[in-house]
Amino acid sequence: MKISLLVPCFNEEKALEACINSCLNQTRQFDELVFVDDSSTDRTPEILARYADKIIVRRTLKNSGNKSHAQEFGMQFINGDIFVTTDADTMLERNFAREIEKDFQDPNVAAVAGYVRSLPYNWLTLCRAFDYVVGQDLHKLAQGYMNYIFVMPGAASAFRTEIFRREITFDHDTITEDLDFTYKLHRKNFKIIYNRQAISYTQDPTTLKSYINQMRRWYGGGWQNLMKHLGVISHPVRALELSLIYIEGVVFSAMIFIIPVLNPWLALKFIIGYLAVAILFGIWAAWKAERLAFLLVPFPHTLLVFVNAAIFLEQFFKEVVLRRKNLIWFKPERVQIKNI
Repeated sequence: MKISLLVPCFNEEKALEACINSCLNQTRQFDELVFVDDSSTDRTPEILARYADKIIVRRTLKNSGNKSHAQEFGMQFINGDIFVTTDADTMLERNFAREIEKDFQDPNVAAVAGYVRSLPYNWLTLCRAFDYVVGQDLHKLAQGYMNYIFVMPGAASAFRTEIFRREITFDHDTITEDLDFTYKLHRKNFKIIYNRQAISYTQDPTTLKSYINQMRRWYGGGWQNLMKHLGVISHPVRALELSLIYIEGVVFSAMIFIIPVLNPWLALKFIIGYLAVAILFGIWAAWKAERLAFLLVPFPHTLLVFVNAAIFLEQFFKEVVLRRKNLIWFKPERVQIKNI
């Protein structure tokens, strides 16, 4: 089995070297590493050139402005039976390729969703790390048992190349290409599995401004893909999962702003109740991830619930009600990272 790696890059000088080294230092080496320089203007080309004897570097003629365009450009250079997608701000755990190889021994597996961890920087990345633990060790685990992985993370996924080229097109009509790919595989009933041992470490936004912009992209892209792939809800399990995410999401997001206006005392009790539940999850996450900092996360995370709710409703009105589709791909500011 030949396994390739595809990594799009645009102005990634602060994180790129750590990403490359993590991809090279695998216990099961990748057979091919393709890095696409999307016409970077910083030191990205210089860093890639230093590894020219170990990786394949291809540069676009001009910046595409969208990750999916860079991926589409890079696909023409992929020759592996399997290919892994990750980001240039991400590092792969040493056994990532080995875990992927084991999963694809099953000929029925079309794709594998890996496990994402957030690199630690501040309270914002702590909240993201908490969301990842709850989202992946509870929600995504349940999705795996239900045979409906909602989204394959762009920072940690792998595809059977033949199926991807035959069944998936780069439409460039959403800002969350990883979710678009996942929906397309589900529409054809391909088998997607979840491997919690295929771990990647990604860099999440470290400022509130970057966090808000990233959540706008994720939520906006979620609504775009839901409207694009409404046909998948004909399956009862998928209908249940999507209704819990989107219908319940709209109702919950609206209520946390309406309740304080109608009944401030009830709103206070709601916040106290939510905080109590978050504390329980924080204790569980601290034990699960062996990270004591999660004991403190319920307090800032409760505040972010209101930020997330406002963004979720904002993107619902923009993308669904007003039909003002946004296709500008937001790229967060990077922070210098070291090798793991």
